[in-house]
Amino acid sequence: MKTSLYSTSPISGKKYTLPTENDKSTIDNFIAKNKGKKVVVVQGLGFVGAVMTLICSNALTEEYAVIGIDLANENSYWKIASINEGVFPVIASDPKINQFHEKTKLKDNLLATYDNYAYSIADIVIVDINLDVAKNADFSKKLIDYDVDLTPFKKGLKAIGNNCKENVLVLVETTVPPGTCAKVAYPIIKDCLEKRGLSTDRFRLGHSYERVMPGPDYIDSIQNFYRVFSGINEESADETEKFLRTIISTKKYPLTRLGNTNATEMAKVLENSYRAMNIAFIVEWSRFAELAGVNLYEVVNAIRMRPTHSNLMLPGIGVGGYCLTKDPLLASWSKQNLFMDANPLMQSEKSVQINDQMPLFAFNYLKETFNNDLSGKKALLLGVSYRSDVADTRYTPVEPFYDYLKSQGAEIALHDPYVDVWEEKSLTVSSDLENLLKEDFDIVAFCTNHSEYIDNKTLIQSISEKSNLFIFDTIGVLNQNEINLLKQNHLVKVVGRGDV
Repeated sequence: MKTSLYSTSPISGKKYTLPTENDKSTIDNFIAKNKGKKVVVVQGLGFVGAVMTLICSNALTEEYAVIGIDLANENSYWKIASINEGVFPVIASDPKINQFHEKTKLKDNLLATYDNYAYSIADIVIVDINLDVAKNADFSKKLIDYDVDLTPFKKGLKAIGNNCKENVLVLVETTVPPGTCAKVAYPIIKDCLEKRGLSTDRFRLGHSYERVMPGPDYIDSIQNFYRVFSGINEESADETEKFLRTIISTKKYPLTRLGNTNATEMAKVLENSYRAMNIAFIVEWSRFAELAGVNLYEVVNAIRMRPTHSNLMLPGIGVGGYCLTKDPLLASWSKQNLFMDANPLMQSEKSVQINDQMPLFAFNYLKETFNNDLSGKKALLLGVSYRSDVADTRYTPVEPFYDYLKSQGAEIALHDPYVDVWEEKSLTVSSDLENLLKEDFDIVAFCTNHSEYIDNKTLIQSISEKSNLFIFDTIGVLNQNEINLLKQNHLVKVVGRGDV
């Protein structure tokens, strides 16, 4: 590995030289300081794994020595270095993140590393690495085909199997295609242990998918929320349950045990597919409401009074994040490739395609206002993250919306109170809304429902004092009083509101 290569933190901008030596002595010293504690290794330091290290470091009924492990490459090493410097690599609005992190630093029971030696001392390994779906789509996001590449996931499992103890508990939290633990993970670990001359009867393999919600309830979405779990066999399920009871408030949020890992894997992709289809369903009704002069928000809220329909979704610019954009495809891919059924889950696949095209619908709505000519128009996009009050831009629907605007020659400024650098676009994002609003724009578009934009009298007043703007609310941030005020000097449109 060349020492001239760096990993740069998107949070601080600090550069870290990639390591060239192993980290064994650092790990040994850490374990010596935490003598007598069981060792939990969390594989993957992304939005789930990084926070999982804090949960385990602050376990409810056990004292663990926790090691987070990730790759020593340009994209990931900064997370390792940041954690070891006492800087948590995830920004969120949840105050518990900082509280848990401060407690962890006082305990000195968290280390981050890139060295696979960590697996050799682990009692429990939690797998939190990404498993992506590669979509082949045209510029309009019409899905042509897709594939699931298990190669990185398999490499992660081999790293465990080639180094772990024979009596380790491997707990997969990664969202995977149903059948993965039984048909992929178990054979890999078993084969690795056999080649090392170790017993294959003592290791335990469990699956318990995360329901992490980045934002104000980040920690609680793990520690204080319901969990579903299973094991590759009864012994594995028992060990998984035993561990989960040490980190989750199970008295208030009882665990649910399913019959096998196929079931828990299916549960995760089914619950996300259901939500993705619910969102896709409302898309065509948004178009209908706009055509019919109807406020779809008040229609949906009226329907939600009926308990059986309380989760009917509201209009928006689109679906983002790591789960809903891919999980229906993981399920369909599994049916075809792991269970060898040629018939896909057609409705689930269709929901992804509809949701991926939602930014195009919003863009076309905007473009029609300018007679299909956006060249040279100056647009301010308020919010680039996919969800309110988080710095998560993974698969944000704002990205294709931005691309469509850019392709038409528009000049674009970006604001987000949580995002300084939009990694996927290599763009700087401003957090200084006051100064941005001093500039002249033709378009102001609300793209993320951050708390900073909701009931913000200063923001609305600043916008209202300008003249001849097109205010485009893609997610229903504006209330009726704000819309009435803005309409005095501006043209206002809201996705799903044909009455405006």
